[in-house]
Amino acid sequence: MAPGQAPAVELREVSKRFGKTEIIRGVNLAVAAGERVAIIGPNGAGKSTLFNLISGRFGPSSGEILLHGRPIQGMKPYEINRAGLSRSFQVSNLFGRLSVFENIRCALLWAMGHRYEFWKFLAGLREVNERTDEVLAMIKLDRKRDHLAMNLTYAEQRALEVGITIAGGSSVILLDEPTAGMSKSETNRFVQLIREITVGKTLLTVEHDMGVVFGLADRIAVLVYGEVLAFDTPEAVRANARVQEAYLGSVLAESQAAGVPA
Repeated sequence: MAPGQAPAVELREVSKRFGKTEIIRGVNLAVAAGERVAIIGPNGAGKSTLFNLISGRFGPSSGEILLHGRPIQGMKPYEINRAGLSRSFQVSNLFGRLSVFENIRCALLWAMGHRYEFWKFLAGLREVNERTDEVLAMIKLDRKRDHLAMNLTYAEQRALEVGITIAGGSSVILLDEPTAGMSKSETNRFVQLIREITVGKTLLTVEHDMGVVFGLADRIAVLVYGEVLAFDTPEAVRANARVQEAYLGSVLAESQAAGVPA
């Protein structure tokens, strides 16, 4: 991070409770602009909840969340999106009966200044259509531009969803388990795709495949029962005794015995 430059994403003592159950417990995290960060941890660690907090689906119970130095807690998801943060989800969320081209174009319309207008023919929006073709080429789906999204393979649907996520030009991208359900060969191709299309952007990803994590991330945040156990380079995290212990089960067993909620 350059001296004096605000982190792209910063969490300050962020906590989240549902009733009496505390899911996120005083998380501090600062992600530099252009950095790729993977968030890992066992099931129940709070990874998806953390993503929901950053993207505005949930509001924090306490603490601050900042995007390029600007507090965003309390903002609606679409407001955070327009401020420069986009997110994909674990389950593909596409317009299955629209073409690949139309899915991307829908994501681009608002970002390129087109509001809700009746009697405007989308085919005439040359700039939008050209940008749509550019995004399709980036995600390697230009040859499938006229196919219905519902007829794509699973890996292609995930690529399309990532295309929708980046289409608006957001500087911060959140990907939630982007390679889940893919074969080894599909995963390898998809990781390379993510690398290519997030050049110059800040990336946060939740991922269970350790091959993907160690091959993609500049730094790794290890979340265990709502707390950041470690936040360091892949090499340092791999060698961290506390992280090794947590994944062997010792830390989790101790936490459960102490009554710490998942």
